[in-house]
Amino acid sequence: MERLWTKTFVIAIFGTFLLFSSFYALYPTLPLFIKSIGGSETHIGFSMGLFMFSAVLIRPFVGVFLDRFGRKPFVVFGLLLFSFSMFTYSLVDEMSSLMVLRIVHGISWAFTTTSIATVIADIVPSTRYGEGMGWYGTAMTLAMAFSPTLGLWIVQNLSYNSLFFIATVISLVTFVLYVFIKTVSYPKSSSKKLVFFEKSVLLPSVSVFFLFISYASITTFVPLFANILKVNSGLFFLFYSLTLLLSRPLGGKLADKYGEKFVLIPGLLTAVLGLVTLSISNGLFGIIIAAILYGLGFGSTSPVLQAFILKLVSPEHRGMANASFSTAVDLGIGFGAILFGWIAEYMGYRLLFFIGAVMVLISLITIFSLKRKVETLKNNSCLE
Repeated sequence: MERLWTKTFVIAIFGTFLLFSSFYALYPTLPLFIKSIGGSETHIGFSMGLFMFSAVLIRPFVGVFLDRFGRKPFVVFGLLLFSFSMFTYSLVDEMSSLMVLRIVHGISWAFTTTSIATVIADIVPSTRYGEGMGWYGTAMTLAMAFSPTLGLWIVQNLSYNSLFFIATVISLVTFVLYVFIKTVSYPKSSSKKLVFFEKSVLLPSVSVFFLFISYASITTFVPLFANILKVNSGLFFLFYSLTLLLSRPLGGKLADKYGEKFVLIPGLLTAVLGLVTLSISNGLFGIIIAAILYGLGFGSTSPVLQAFILKLVSPEHRGMANASFSTAVDLGIGFGAILFGWIAEYMGYRLLFFIGAVMVLISLITIFSLKRKVETLKNNSCLE
């Protein structure tokens, strides 16, 4: 079996961990920050939507340029802009400037995440995509395991500005790591035509889109729902993240061995159960059970879908493939945040999470369509 844990892979995974640590520290705290400067639930949803939709507009171009010009310049630029955005939050005191900043921050997110995911895809052996991308997801999970709780602690005991400063420092450390990282050689696209999308990745991208609509309900509105139940939302994210630590690499490894449908179908059904449980929860016990169930389902399926998309394209189009995956993620989170912001304000949180479960069911239906319509895979995927 080809070697996965090279020095370059370890540094790249650690850099991913640091980047997402700074990012996830804002997840439970940004909604509270928006409230503190006079915003409403609708403003919260809109700010999340702007972030994601700005990333959506940029990602296809980032993917094409990664394939045409290389990875590192775009990683470096993205991390610098991301660090600048984190610092600028400390200067915001009203909604209009926050919305502008969310657009800039979203653009930086498009550059950093698409570029880093492509660097890691270059490093991972093709026979171990599921496992490799699972560990990439695990780095995000480790960040989510502690940074939301840390972010809440900093806000409660220090200040929002202290949080933004610490997040900026962590982002700059990530920048330093990727400046000096030794990347492996990669195939550059020789075609004169710029390829922004391939039909082969459409169906799995649609499945990703609906899955991440449900994810928006978790990341944006669990902190506010937990406050109503008088539960620390950090506990939800702690149990959710600990579950992801198990499910991400295990799901990827199982998919490499037995095929994607072996993981995707039970995983998505488990995520549905988690959201339904959250919608009827009345206290800490229900919140924790929901976190575990959704963590198992979401954690096992998301890296498998990303690895599957990578398998559908040739190596010189990996940037485009990662951009397609990330665009589906951003569209799902952005659309979900805006939709659920309206639902939360006018219909309540319980209906919000139930609708999130319906979105996962649609993702599952797409998986069955994918099984029927995709006819060939270079590695004979078991979806066939």
